[in-house]
Amino acid sequence: MRIESGLTAGIERVSGFAHWLSELRRWPRYLAAFTAGAISVLALPPYGILPALFLTVPVLVWLLDGVGEPTRSRRRRVMWRAGLVGWWFGFGYFLLSLYWVGNAFLVEAEKYAFLLPLAVTLLPAGLALFTGAAAAFARLFWFHGYRRVAALAVAWTIFEWLRGHILTGFPWNLVGEAFAGSEALMQVAALVGIYGLSFIAMLIVGSPAVFDTRAPHAPRSFDREFFAAPAIALAGLALIWVGGMARLSSAELAYVDDVNIRIVHPDTPFSKDWDDPNRVLAIIGQLLRMSGEATPERPQGIDEKTIVVWPENAHPVLLAREPYVLAAIGRVLPEGALLVTGSNRGEPAPDGPSNRLRVFYNSLYVVNSSGEIVETYDKHHLVPFGEYVPLRHILGSIGLEKLVQFHGSFDVGPGPRTLKLDGYPPVGPLICYEVIFPGEVVAPGERPSWLVNITNDAWFGESAGPYQHFSQVRMRAVEQGLPIVRSANAGISALVDPYGRVIDSLPLQERGVIDVRLPEALQPTLYARLGDLFLAFLLAAASAAAWYGRPSVNGRP
Repeated sequence: MRIESGLTAGIERVSGFAHWLSELRRWPRYLAAFTAGAISVLALPPYGILPALFLTVPVLVWLLDGVGEPTRSRRRRVMWRAGLVGWWFGFGYFLLSLYWVGNAFLVEAEKYAFLLPLAVTLLPAGLALFTGAAAAFARLFWFHGYRRVAALAVAWTIFEWLRGHILTGFPWNLVGEAFAGSEALMQVAALVGIYGLSFIAMLIVGSPAVFDTRAPHAPRSFDREFFAAPAIALAGLALIWVGGMARLSSAELAYVDDVNIRIVHPDTPFSKDWDDPNRVLAIIGQLLRMSGEATPERPQGIDEKTIVVWPENAHPVLLAREPYVLAAIGRVLPEGALLVTGSNRGEPAPDGPSNRLRVFYNSLYVVNSSGEIVETYDKHHLVPFGEYVPLRHILGSIGLEKLVQFHGSFDVGPGPRTLKLDGYPPVGPLICYEVIFPGEVVAPGERPSWLVNITNDAWFGESAGPYQHFSQVRMRAVEQGLPIVRSANAGISALVDPYGRVIDSLPLQERGVIDVRLPEALQPTLYARLGDLFLAFLLAAASAAAWYGRPSVNGRP
């Protein structure tokens, strides 16, 4: 009896809170949405507080309850209100989770600091258009009880997918990343990918919003039906965790014979004298020393079956045009060893003189022990305003073109590739930002045995950015069933196994090397074989289930 009375009191508090939210109007409503979005950031790396979403997503649902019913005469008005609620939720979410973008404008503050307020607000405002559209779309199918949570989960997932593809895409801080805090929970990404994780997460964390403020007889006392959806959702979460633990406990990690990896983590900060000849020599000298030095794991240094990995922008030279640097690399590498390194690459214009470089790429080279470049990969997913300026002929007039390292934009590479390395398993290269795109990290029909991700997170300092970036590396490993070797100039360098587990790593603000063996790849996962097709089936099934028995509170679909 005492338990039942306690539950009744709890339901009454939830009822009062939900009704209060649904009755908010205008700016109080939007402030509540903004606050809920901002608190949701606690579920993302580096915090990983998943329970935060069990509060914030129901708040979003109850706020949407209060925008009115989309009758034929009021449909546009209701969708506009719902869109504003979703936009403010998204603006709070992205403003607090992407604040670190502003750090890039402080590297040369005297030139670019004035752009910082613009950058840290416009990007979240633009990304929030997708959450606003998801809320408006979901509100058209705002059924009774838990069905409206399912409608929101479907709409949210569709628009997260669109956010990852429209205008080259920006699938950063997807809600599914909240599962990355648990190695067990993230294993389901091998089946459904990160977008599927977002869908599952929204179905689960939105379950407390089964309480419908619009229902004429909403429960205000103990009602077993009120607990059914949250109980089923928590049971589903527990089942995912148990399944993930079972997968991990049965995993037998095997290693490729006679293949060693040395990951170089130089932790080189950005500096105004980046192009100073003395600094250039110091940077290259440091990289060469770290590549060949003895370590407790390799007391004799590297051997002939070693791949050394340097990060993106490891050195401030165009490596292909520096024969002395290539010769020095060849002297450090034993015969048979290879170096994987990032470097900018320049070419003359097709119709211009050969001694004037006009076309530039952000590239990855493979160099052998003779100092020869044996493979080249050019980055194809470029960072807007970091590596190319959209509409640069227009925006260049206001100075935004100066944000790229070379005057003008980098050119786009041909797309994902698998590099064949003599004496080593084939590798799929990913430069920095390219690792955030699920389903686009492996060349079609050319599955590699491992992935290498070179990056430079020095732009973002000691913020949440490098942790969010690394979380996505782990997610790609689970999705594809492939190990990932990651070298960061600053940020997090690591070896991640095909289950997303970190075998060894070096954190921010620490210099060193990682000597590891290369894990073997798993068989292609369901996600690696089907991509987002299985997710499309799940979304269709959920939509059909929500539509079945679909009358809403006012009897209209």
